Amino acid sequence: MQSKILILFIFVHCFTLAFSQKEVRKQMRSGNKEYRQEKYTEAEISYRKALEANAQALDAAYNLGNALYKQGKFPEATEQYQIVTTQEHDKSKLSNTWHNAGNVCLANALTKKEDPAYNETLKQSIDAYKRSLRLNPDDDETRYNLALAQKLLKDSEDQQQNQDQNQQKQDQQEQKQDQQQQQQQQQQQQQQQQQQQPQMSKEDAQQILDAMMNDEKNTQDKVKEQKVQQRKKTDKEW
Repeated sequence: MQSKILILFIFVHCFTLAFSQKEVRKQMRSGNKEYRQEKYTEAEISYRKALEANAQALDAAYNLGNALYKQGKFPEATEQYQIVTTQEHDKSKLSNTWHNAGNVCLANALTKKEDPAYNETLKQSIDAYKRSLRLNPDDDETRYNLALAQKLLKDSEDQQQNQDQNQQKQDQQEQKQDQQQQQQQQQQQQQQQQQQQPQMSKEDAQQILDAMMNDEKNTQDKVKEQKVQQRKKTDKEW
């Protein structure tokens, strides 16, 4: 009895597997035809149906990534390529996948040149192209794309460096101007304080000088008088 159940299970499994493979091939043919006709949305639907029939169909995942890339759906395309690169073992297919992954990153960067992640996205494309070339060193297209991405990155970094230097010069110039303005303000404040101080007329100055001279004369007279008193006192004691 157990043997019959086992045979039935194997039969059902084989039938299901054969049916899923047949469905995958059907949807793949349909998707490839639509892709060649540049009907990328329809091709995406067909490839997704192929993956529903068999989630391990790496060719369907790769083609789905291509269809998504053609529609500008870069994050979704990258997700499909990542699935292929983690499971595929064929060097040729892996090389093509990394090449396309590099194209996705490069295209994504070019559509967002003002984005802060522009340089980082270019670095990701460079890494993908290098991985592709390790698997297929004779691929001239990948080598050209790699050189292009490297040049774009260098140009961007040089531009950023120049902007930083210009900004630094501007900051230094503004700081110098601020210091000059502060010095001018201090000088103006000192001048205002001096102007606010009461001015002394010549008559006032003469009166003060006369008073000082009188005080000095009075002081001298008192000193002389004290000396006379001391002499008188001394004479009396004698």
